[in-house]
Amino acid sequence: MKKLVLVFAIFVSFTSIAQTKIGHVNTQKLLDTLPSRKVAMQQISDFEQKGVAELKDMETELQKIYSKYMAEQATLTPVMKQYEEERIQKKQQAMQQREQELQQQIQMLGNELNAPILKRVQKAVDHIATAKKINYVIDETSTLYFKGGTDLTAEVLVELLKLDAIEAPKK
Repeated sequence: MKKLVLVFAIFVSFTSIAQTKIGHVNTQKLLDTLPSRKVAMQQISDFEQKGVAELKDMETELQKIYSKYMAEQATLTPVMKQYEEERIQKKQQAMQQREQELQQQIQMLGNELNAPILKRVQKAVDHIATAKKINYVIDETSTLYFKGGTDLTAEVLVELLKLDAIEAPKK
C-alpha cells in the first residue's frame, strides 16, 4: 500500500511538472525599443546635465573665493582669515549637499518616469502569458542559464508597443 501511494505521488509530481509552461523575455530589448523609455531617459539626462552645470558653477565660484583668499592670506588679520576660511568651508559644504540632493532627485525622477513603463511591460507580459497559457515568465537578462521554454520577447514587444502608444501620451 505504501509503495502504491509513493508511486501515485511521484506520478502526480511528474504530471504537474509536465503541465508547467515556462516562457522567457529579454526585458532590456523591450525597454530599449520603447519610445516612452527613450523619452524618459532623455528627460533624466537633461535634468542630470542641468545639475552638472549647476555644480560646475558652484565649483567655479568656490575656486574664485579660494584663489582670492590664497592671494590675500598674508595680509589678512586672524579674524578675517577665520571668517574667509569659514566662508570657503560653508560654500564647499553647500556644494556637497547640493550634489547629494541632485543625486536623490535624479533617482526619484528615474523612479517616477520608469514606474509606468515597467507597469506597461508587466501588463504586456501578463497579456501574452495568459494568451499562451504560460505559467512562468523569466527575464533572460537576469537568468544565468536557460534552455528551452518559449521566447515571448517578440510577441510581448508588439503588445508593449500597442500599450505604449495608448498609455504613454496620457502623461
